[in-house]
Amino acid sequence: MTSSSLHSQVVLITGALAGIGRATALAFAHAGAKVVISGRRPEAGAKLADEIRALGAEAEFIQADVSSEEDVRRLVDGAVARFGRLDVAVNSAGFEGKPGPIIELTPESYAAVFDTNVLGVLLSLKHELRVMAEQKSGSIINLSSTYGRIGGPNVALYVASKHAVEGLTKSAALEGAPLGIRVNVVAPGPVETEMLARLAGSTAGKEKFAQGVPLKRLGRPEEIAAAIVFVASPQASFISGASIPVNGGKAAL
Repeated sequence: MTSSSLHSQVVLITGALAGIGRATALAFAHAGAKVVISGRRPEAGAKLADEIRALGAEAEFIQADVSSEEDVRRLVDGAVARFGRLDVAVNSAGFEGKPGPIIELTPESYAAVFDTNVLGVLLSLKHELRVMAEQKSGSIINLSSTYGRIGGPNVALYVASKHAVEGLTKSAALEGAPLGIRVNVVAPGPVETEMLARLAGSTAGKEKFAQGVPLKRLGRPEEIAAAIVFVASPQASFISGASIPVNGGKAAL
C-alpha cells in the first residue's frame, strides 16, 4: 500500500490515546491522512495531536465518551466541521472489565464493559453511517478480538462484548453496502498494551498469553495498526463484512 492512497483522507479514531488506537492514529498520520483523535483525557489528547502535527499531518483532538450519544454526535459532527467530510472511522475504544468468574459478575460490571464495548460501537456506527450515507462512501473498522470468536475463562463479559461487536459489524456492513460504505472488523490477538497488562496481572501472566500464540510472542500495536490502515484503504475496496484476524496464528487453533 502506498501512503498516497490515504493522502488527505479524513480519519476519525475513538480510543486513540493508548495502545492500538494510538498506534493507529500515528500510522494514518504517516500515510498522510487528516486525523481526528478522541478519548476522555484532554491532556493526553492534546499531546498526541501535537505529536501527529509534528509528523506533518493535520490533527484535531475532540474529547468524548463513546457511551454518551451526545458526545458521539458532537464528535462526528466536529470531525466534519473541522475537515469537511469523514472518509474513515476506526472504533477502537474498549474496556476489558475486571477479570473474574461468571458467578461473581453483577449488573454493574456488565454495564461497565458493555457501555463502552457494545453501546459505544453502536453509537459510533450510528453517527458515522449517518454522515457517510450522505457522502455515498466511507470505510469503518471496528476493533474486536480473538475473543470475538472463542470463549475464555474469567473474561466472560469481555468475550460476550466482542462477539456482539462482530455481529454489529456484519449487520452494519449489509446496511452500508448499498450506500457505498464498507464496514469490517480487525480482530487482534494478545498485544503488548496496557490493557493486556491489566488482564494478565503479572509478567508471568503476560508470558502465558504469549505462549498461547502459535508464533510464541505478543503482537505489537503497530502490527495491528498496519492491518487497520490496509482495511481502510482503497486496496481493500472489495472487503466488507469481514473479520480480519491479526493474532499470530491463534485463528488456526
